[in-house]
Amino acid sequence: MTTPPVDWQKSSFSGSGDGNACVELGTTAAQLVHLRESDTPTTHLTTTPVPLAHLLHHIKAGRG
Repeated sequence: MTTPPVDWQKSSFSGSGDGNACVELGTTAAQLVHLRESDTPTTHLTTTPVPLAHLLHHIKAGRG
């Protein structure tokens, strides 16, 4: 089990305010990337930067 990051950053696509409809991202010293939804903060996905970059590339290209 990995240790989640202490500081989470809210996606700029989530809009402003403190609502619970946003995606948050955090990194750790072990170069792991954690993703979570703000309405379920105890559940998160863990990956490394390269697979996440590939996923984002495919989503932006409309193939995700």
